[in-house]
Amino acid sequence: MSVFAYTALGKDGRKTSGTLNCDSRAAALAQIAKQGLHPIKVDEAKNAAAAAKKAASTNARPGKVPGKAIESFTRELANLLAGGVPLARGLALLKRETSNAAAKQLWSDIHDDVVGGTALADSMAKHPKSFSSVYIAMVRAGEAGGFLDVVLNQISDFRTREQDLKGKVKAAMVYPIILGFLAVGVLIFLLTFFIPRFNGIFQQFGGNLPALTQFIIGASNIVKNYGLFVGIAAVLIFIGVKRAASTVEGRRTFEQLILATPILGTIISHFALVRFARMLGTLAGAGVPLIASLRVAREAIGNQTLADTVTSSIEQVQQGTALSKSLSGNTRLFPPSVIEMVAVAEETGRLDKELLRLSTTYEADLDRQLRLLVSVVEPMMLFAMAGLIGMVVIGMLLPVFNLQELIH
Repeated sequence: MSVFAYTALGKDGRKTSGTLNCDSRAAALAQIAKQGLHPIKVDEAKNAAAAAKKAASTNARPGKVPGKAIESFTRELANLLAGGVPLARGLALLKRETSNAAAKQLWSDIHDDVVGGTALADSMAKHPKSFSSVYIAMVRAGEAGGFLDVVLNQISDFRTREQDLKGKVKAAMVYPIILGFLAVGVLIFLLTFFIPRFNGIFQQFGGNLPALTQFIIGASNIVKNYGLFVGIAAVLIFIGVKRAASTVEGRRTFEQLILATPILGTIISHFALVRFARMLGTLAGAGVPLIASLRVAREAIGNQTLADTVTSSIEQVQQGTALSKSLSGNTRLFPPSVIEMVAVAEETGRLDKELLRLSTTYEADLDRQLRLLVSVVEPMMLFAMAGLIGMVVIGMLLPVFNLQELIH
């Protein structure tokens, strides 16, 4: 008699695991069926201890899966589906091929869910640390429209472009950040060591000192005498702001502040527009109803403040309002030119093609804006650093230049 480890679904849809002592696998399947369970996986184990360990590992939560593993999984699954491989078989293949323990456990859990009848997007939604809301929304759209392989390829391309962009931004900011730390270090040195040496010389001048010099000396005294308390207060303020931003209202306030920032706000809006237009165009082209397409595309925006505009649009479209008119309420997310093109596309029946064209156009414009932002930030930081240090030096030299006038 052999020991079999099994994973099965109950009548309530819940997954259960255990072990059975049977003469054959067929007998194990029959015994599972008698219990009113639907078997998902039945494997023979060498002994009861190994079977229990395998059953426990099935129910274990996967650890942190590296981003590169997620990208590889997305790309390879898209290729398998495009080649005609069934989803469950593709997931099983990827599970066997991966060498990362956390990824193997995650792919195994997703495979078991899909074999048990769970949608791929719903299974991924159980693992928010590995799959973002945008990722899940796009997968759900692909499943709804029957073009999952296309959507997975789009996700893979998007993640690759996003990683490249982050790498470029980080590389461009290395030099300004180093200069920033050096500038802060020099500024602290000036305020705590250099400037106090002049206090004895300037004390006799009293109120005759220039206002800039008095301000710098006051800042020096604060840093020297209360620097530790200032640092603690800054840390506490940072923690408070971070916690406030994690709430729903705080997040909305933070998003509104970012959207109000001149260059950054435009970039965030265009990024949301690209996601929305591409998702809605893809769904509309696949024949998904407009209301359902809008609901999925809203999830892909990634900004709750901007997504609220689409929520209002969905309600208006349900009441018979044209899409272009319903989207015209937020000119930040949907500029007048975009509204006009959507209106024309609705009249000519080319909404899906026009939305995809818009996403491509605005994506190219977004790349230019990001390069502009990176090129502007570096000289601005250099100018700010030079201005701060220069202000301190000038403030301390002003009394020296006017020494004779101050004495009299």
